[in-house]
Amino acid sequence: MDEKCGVVGISLTDRDVARPLYYSLYALQHRGQESAGIVTHDGFQQHSHVEMGLVGDAFEEGDLEPLAGSNGIGHVRYPTAGSVDTCCAQPFSVSFKSGSLGLSHNGNLVNTEEIRDELAAMGHAFTSDGDTEVIAHELARNLLEADLVRAVKRTMNRIHGSYSLTIMHDETVLAVRDPQGNRPLCIGELGDGYVVASESAAIDTLGGDLVRDVRPGELVVLDPDGTGYETYQLVESGNTAHCFFEHVYFARPDSVIDGELVYEVRRELGRALWAESGIETDVVMPVPDSGRSFASGYAEAAPESVEFAEGLMKNRYVGRTFIMPTQDEREQAVRLKLNPIRSTVEGKSVTIIDDSIVRGTTSNQLVKLLHDAGAEEVHVRIGAPQIVAPCYMGIDMASREELIAADRSVEEIAAEIEADSLSYLSIDAIAEALGKARADLCLGCVTGEYPYDIEGEQTDREVSRPVIGQPSGADD
Repeated sequence: MDEKCGVVGISLTDRDVARPLYYSLYALQHRGQESAGIVTHDGFQQHSHVEMGLVGDAFEEGDLEPLAGSNGIGHVRYPTAGSVDTCCAQPFSVSFKSGSLGLSHNGNLVNTEEIRDELAAMGHAFTSDGDTEVIAHELARNLLEADLVRAVKRTMNRIHGSYSLTIMHDETVLAVRDPQGNRPLCIGELGDGYVVASESAAIDTLGGDLVRDVRPGELVVLDPDGTGYETYQLVESGNTAHCFFEHVYFARPDSVIDGELVYEVRRELGRALWAESGIETDVVMPVPDSGRSFASGYAEAAPESVEFAEGLMKNRYVGRTFIMPTQDEREQAVRLKLNPIRSTVEGKSVTIIDDSIVRGTTSNQLVKLLHDAGAEEVHVRIGAPQIVAPCYMGIDMASREELIAADRSVEEIAAEIEADSLSYLSIDAIAEALGKARADLCLGCVTGEYPYDIEGEQTDREVSRPVIGQPSGADD
């Protein structure tokens, strides 16, 4: 699986693309820390550099120079399943009769095994257990029989699930967003070219301007000379399934996703959190950095007698605990990452604000840290609903057995993390803050009902697979 990652594709007019791709991956580093890679094309051949680790570790001095060409794609990977080694690192590259192909994927397919078995029976050999290679083989097969647009449309008709893709077919960069728009993807304009990326923060890093989001079911084809792009609405779907957790947790606060600035959405969620479950304490403080935007909105809505303060100091040289693969690592990282500011909390009643509680490990240790620092009361407020079910679309929510809210009431969770009180934000508040109907959001992790057909799970859609349309310019 190739999950909650960061993808980018760039076409420039007259300069090499490797360095802008490298900067873009730095801007998307929060979306994946396990591997990083770039594939370029110089008009004659494809060049690739893919390594394990953070962007700064995967690329050393001199690695960018061989990546010649003004067109390319990049990827940072965050695996929740599949191998954590170079076989699943991306972009995935393949050469075949119709040329060369590179592919970067953010999301999860729900019919990977079915397609893999079908392709294997046709003689396709696979080198990884990820679904990105399955998409690449399916697309390569279709490119042997159809032009680029039709081949992409046929591929979209075959694969189901969550995907935002940046693709290189020879020197042409293209981008595809799944019919329900589960994962973010946007288009940006540079002074001498165009970019497609998971988040607008990557466009900002390059000094570009956000043009718009890629629409669900849309294909974007960048001109290889960097002068423009063409778009094709290949698939129409009745409802979207935007991942609300992008706004709550994963995206950078300075990114604009589906027309909404993430920072402002989180502040609005914080204000809604006060309206639904505010409690007057001496101090309200964020869990850095995940709760800061929520706490800002919460404190703004609270009475002036509630002081907003930083009460936890973060060690910024420790990675995100949510991404770390083992429970032992997560527990150790909490102690390494956060230290209370004693003067802020000692002898006071405290409200701490965070974006989510998944397993409960972090929350339990934070409450203990604050009590040990002298807090008289510790109240916890969460800017998202209870996470009661796993995410099959690419966020590491773990199994139901590991989710603290899967089989516990709010009161039981409060007791488990030893908080004086605990409240979550409602699903309706999430939908209102995002300006979307519940039917246009993926809420599977908080309802247990998913927008896709997933074996053993319930769906919240009458028709869970999109209807393939007949757009002009792509009629099969």
